[in-house]
Amino acid sequence: MGGQAGGMVNEAGRTLEMCKKSVQAMAADLQDGTACDHLESHAISQLKKQTPYQLEHAGRLTQPMLYEKGEEFYRRIEWDEALQRISTALANTPADETFWYFSGRSSNEAGFLLQLFARLYGTNNVNNCSYYCHQASGVGLSSAVGSGTATVVLDDVEHADLVFVIGGNPPSNHPRLMTTLMHVKNKKGKVIVINPAIEVGLVKFKVPSNPFSLLFGTRIADLYVQPHIGGDLAVLTGIAKAVQELGAEDSPFLQQFCDGADEWLEHLSATSWEEITAKSGVSENEIREMASTYAQAKNVVFCWTMGITHHEHGVQNVQAIANLAMMRGMLGRPHAGLLPVRGHSNVQGIGSVGVTPKLKDAIFDALESEFDVKLPTHTGLDTLGCMESADRGELSLGVCLGGNLYGSNPDLEFAAGALSNLKTLVYINTTLNTGHAHALADQTIILPVLARDEEAQKTTQESMFNLVRLSDGGPQRHEGPRSEIEVITDIAHSVLGEGSPVDWKVMKEAPNIRTAISKTIPGFEKIGDIDDTGNEFQIEGRTFHAPRFATPNGKAQIHCHSLPELKGGVNQLRLMTVRSEGQFNTVVYEEADIYRGVERRDVILIHPDDIKRLGLRHRQKVTVRSSVGELNDILVHRYEDIRAGNVLMYFPEANTLVPRTSDPLSRTPAFKGVLVTLHEA
Repeated sequence: MGGQAGGMVNEAGRTLEMCKKSVQAMAADLQDGTACDHLESHAISQLKKQTPYQLEHAGRLTQPMLYEKGEEFYRRIEWDEALQRISTALANTPADETFWYFSGRSSNEAGFLLQLFARLYGTNNVNNCSYYCHQASGVGLSSAVGSGTATVVLDDVEHADLVFVIGGNPPSNHPRLMTTLMHVKNKKGKVIVINPAIEVGLVKFKVPSNPFSLLFGTRIADLYVQPHIGGDLAVLTGIAKAVQELGAEDSPFLQQFCDGADEWLEHLSATSWEEITAKSGVSENEIREMASTYAQAKNVVFCWTMGITHHEHGVQNVQAIANLAMMRGMLGRPHAGLLPVRGHSNVQGIGSVGVTPKLKDAIFDALESEFDVKLPTHTGLDTLGCMESADRGELSLGVCLGGNLYGSNPDLEFAAGALSNLKTLVYINTTLNTGHAHALADQTIILPVLARDEEAQKTTQESMFNLVRLSDGGPQRHEGPRSEIEVITDIAHSVLGEGSPVDWKVMKEAPNIRTAISKTIPGFEKIGDIDDTGNEFQIEGRTFHAPRFATPNGKAQIHCHSLPELKGGVNQLRLMTVRSEGQFNTVVYEEADIYRGVERRDVILIHPDDIKRLGLRHRQKVTVRSSVGELNDILVHRYEDIRAGNVLMYFPEANTLVPRTSDPLSRTPAFKGVLVTLHEA
């Protein structure tokens, strides 16, 4: 939820707001510089057998590393050779045979620079990690309210008297949000959780920054509802139908500020309770109880995470949440609205500064005007599109700014093959990950960079509440790594030369980058003064405290949806991939998942009824199969907190089982609702 001076202060100015994941991330950055030794002493065949945990804990990267196809080991190279190899490869590769992938770990400054370089180089194959997580939120919200981010600020959430938490596990993945929910509960507000699995931290949670909560815990969920995986759209439709039958809709708001209200209300009336309960797995009484609680609340905030977006109908899920908010006028006023809970440190900011295949028209025009250039206008590829194009042999070179593109993909066998088709693959990282072992081009170059708190210059990030924040940086821990800004400007200057419309030597100074951002990214005008004022700022035009919507006609848009059938046959189980408590996206800091009481990651969490029905036993080893892959020697783990008929396995290891099916509107892969069968090992 943002961070300042290492993440110790939240948006409300409260100190000691550091979550365990921040501590684990900093601990990883404090590791000895042994990753290069690890690569030189372990053959590729050995690296492929290592887990995400083992690779993460191999130490910090301190020198550029090179792997050439046919060799058994990586070897160290000097920075000059690494940069020369990259520059030569770029000079000899057509621009549209390249792709540029960005993680959210990077700063706004680094993200802005690299996307600008890619466009000047000649391609729009520019994309980021949000396509595999919250892109469905951005598309869904834009189609409903005209802006793809949260419509609320932190203060709005803390003054809500009802918060919906849908399809997420904030105690593990967004722990700072739990402090906010504690404040809601302390003010006698209510929380409704909708999730196929009961997550213990959403029942009761200990907030470290509050002594009473730390000692005794804070009760969170007033009502906990468990739909089947894939049943969210039916549940949300059912709540709306029940609100309608209570006569609790805000008719003036719907008629004055929304488009499509009449058609939607007719659609709700025509949708039967039999269809809703059958396609959600939730009883009519449970749905009516949620609707009654909603109808009585004055200020309501809807929160959701990837349990909503990781579906073939992820955008429709988000639109259905927006419909519910509109139904009672919970948009366009204080203390109510919509909050996609983005956990990554700057994934929202990276998108804001232009890391998308298609630039917003205002950004495109401003960049062309500011730098007196013509940018490419052809259609760029999204993240999955780049992977599929690489698989077809249509791409030759890839640049990955942070993250683990291989590990975050569905169908890991496909992902490894696609990336290994490339002639050159450049990884820019602080530590090792599974991509460095499995996704290897003809030449694979790893560039070691500084962690955010090691940067010599201040950099900025954007929180999920649209707040632009300043990180101070700090002393460098190891000799060898360089700043992302330095690496990007060196490569850009080498490739584009002195005749480039951008002076890359000037752009080595972060304040100069911020000046350029202030002139070209709408809403970021104040970033140009942040070095002088130190004032963090809210991006204008995204938070709605008045019912004015950035849609073509200025009204919020209501969407009607057909309810999808629940997947699965008699012997099939619906799988959703999940993160553990000791994990941050693809990075695994510890093998145990303490909240779920699971000691290892090669497990499948199954309800006792399914264990009995399938003739299995606790801790039995099985093979788990899907339409695209299988995992062997997986331990059956008895888990009463998952809805029967559904199972949990850990991301990214279980991505081997996930097909490349994606939401057609957002291109977000469906990491939830994968059909699997179990077989005795």
